[in-house]
Amino acid sequence: MFGLANPERFMRFTGPLTPWLWGLAAVLLAVGTWLSFTAPGDYQQGDTVRIMFVHVPAAIMGTVVYAALGVSSFFALVFRHPLADAAGRAAALPGAAFTALALVTGSLWGQPMWGTWWVWDARLTSVLVLFLFYLGYMALRSSIDDEQKAGRAAAVLGLVGLINLPIVKFSVDWWNTLHQPASLLRAGGSSLDPVFLWPLLTMMAAYGALFAAVWLTSIRTEVTRRRVLSLRARKALEA
Repeated sequence: MFGLANPERFMRFTGPLTPWLWGLAAVLLAVGTWLSFTAPGDYQQGDTVRIMFVHVPAAIMGTVVYAALGVSSFFALVFRHPLADAAGRAAALPGAAFTALALVTGSLWGQPMWGTWWVWDARLTSVLVLFLFYLGYMALRSSIDDEQKAGRAAAVLGLVGLINLPIVKFSVDWWNTLHQPASLLRAGGSSLDPVFLWPLLTMMAAYGALFAAVWLTSIRTEVTRRRVLSLRARKALEA
């Protein structure tokens, strides 16, 4: 795994892997969508329960991707590894997209269930803070012209944001919130009926494969961009 920290090895290894991830993501998304629409309605929520198949995977991926961003930021800040910096930068936009999707679908789900589009409870507020960390990371990188300084500053912010992840996860346990407690990842196993569990797991796998495909593609693009800039700078010095 650590051998892939070498950009040359990384590019060779991920070159043939990336198209397969895109294909796997497309297949899983198609299967997951079909399972989501063929699943029966819930006896209480009716057809609105289908929002779960989009909302829950998006919310989980929002936190998982930020964890990847945080780990990348650590290696970029401590070891100053350019590939780790590229990985953190590549994770920010898809992570923000997943978190935004979780917030929007959560609002759409909450209105018929709770009678309101938004409440400032611990889970919703902590996910909103997570989204703001993503935006702050991207804004900080864009606001500083020097790429090395921008990367270091963003890496510090990325590490600070890790504090919010356990708050997102355990907010429904630590505080009395309107948001329901965990029904999938909990002690004793899932409380979901298999007719809902399998579409949900398929969509979670689809989102994971999609992120992996987007992430690797973005890292490869960033590595190529930096190589081009390095070659241009070298030619300018030689001229």
